[in-house]
Amino acid sequence: MAKSVVVINVVGLTQSLIGEHTPHLSAFLNKHGAATIRPVMPAVTCSVQSSMLTGLPVSGHGSVGNGWYNHEQNEVQFWKQSNQIVQGEKIWETAKKRDNTFTCLNMFWWYNMYSSADYSVTPRPIYKADGRKIPDCYSHPQNLRDELQEKLGTFPLFRFWGPATSIASTQWIADATKIMHAKTNPTLTLCYLPHLDYILQKVGPDITNGDVIKDLTEIDTVVGDLLDYFASKDVVPIIVSEYGIDSVGHAVALNRYLRDGGGVSIREEEGLELLDCGASDAFAVCDHQTAHVYIKDHHRIVYFRDLLKRIDGVEHVYDKIEQAALGINHARSGELFVVANKGCWFSYYYWQTDTKAPDFARCVDIHRKPGYDPCELFMDPKISAVKFKLAMKLVKKKLGYRTLMDVIPLDHQLVKGSHGRVDLTSEHQPILMTSDPNSSLATLINCTDVYHIVLKAMEINA
Repeated sequence: MAKSVVVINVVGLTQSLIGEHTPHLSAFLNKHGAATIRPVMPAVTCSVQSSMLTGLPVSGHGSVGNGWYNHEQNEVQFWKQSNQIVQGEKIWETAKKRDNTFTCLNMFWWYNMYSSADYSVTPRPIYKADGRKIPDCYSHPQNLRDELQEKLGTFPLFRFWGPATSIASTQWIADATKIMHAKTNPTLTLCYLPHLDYILQKVGPDITNGDVIKDLTEIDTVVGDLLDYFASKDVVPIIVSEYGIDSVGHAVALNRYLRDGGGVSIREEEGLELLDCGASDAFAVCDHQTAHVYIKDHHRIVYFRDLLKRIDGVEHVYDKIEQAALGINHARSGELFVVANKGCWFSYYYWQTDTKAPDFARCVDIHRKPGYDPCELFMDPKISAVKFKLAMKLVKKKLGYRTLMDVIPLDHQLVKGSHGRVDLTSEHQPILMTSDPNSSLATLINCTDVYHIVLKAMEINA
């Protein structure tokens, strides 16, 4: 009979953050120790989680970042949710082959729709025809969504991402995880707790910062409660993190350089500029401290590689052959893969003046932007009485009026923390901790080892 295991993903957690403000995590670390995880490249959510859940490198599962360029549709696609995107056998599929009594509950780990997991819940807003975005979630089986929201209230989507992020969304996920576990009694539970990630991106990993201390205390309380619950159910806990946050002070807008170099093509609509990927000779899909650069004419790869290498803030530019050596070459990866210098990150901005920025640039719009935008964690400090104006916009939305929620700043220098690079010092790298007495963890493990460690903890062997 397999042992029951819970994998608690505390995003952004490193040993450097565990201390006096995290008594529950500190007690767990002192009792059981921790292994440092060597993350996959790029060290971003979708790539890391896919490697943990398949045991494969990025080249094997194809999740080359949080987003990439779809050549067939000539579109950049970010934060898609179908589990079929992830190639290779998932851990729950492997376990089911070895033990037909095995079941899996996936609570908010990414690519969580239409998977072969037995039970799952994930964010899924309702998009109305009048432009409203209404908080909601998706579940399998479908009735679980209604049961959870009846008990816990509507999933607090706007606390999950955006300038209003708070512990509320992470608390909701934790509470829902306990309810679902008690209801389904799965062999493997996957629980995603994103709260700490937000403040670390906003202000950097400064453990003397009051806001960081507050959020550390909050996430520690949630984790402590989960540990108590699962201990009462005789479930083996494994605590992991995806990446460590690096302090940054310089944003590099790769697409502006590629535009100056003749790569980026722009389409103007009502006086505003859109990145026209299908017409561009070269453009970057920027994702924290990494970027895939897609080049239409392969004869121009050397030209654009030389251009990128000359940019202040670019550390490495890898072609497809070099990507293969790093385990990141895939049909979805760019002709070139770029990594930022320490202290730098890549902004998706492609316009040369803010008056030409598209309307969605000043909104929380994770699917339309051709790159990741951490500025969505802020409200524009240049807007007077910005919270009052946002409240008025929300009232208009609820009344059915069309209004643009344009309160996000275009100042990418506000961001003080980022990730994606893999060469951080050990105390700033992601970690794995477990009470499993049979774990025999090495001091340093690979991200792909998490898959095998979880199977071993469940005692589901080949």
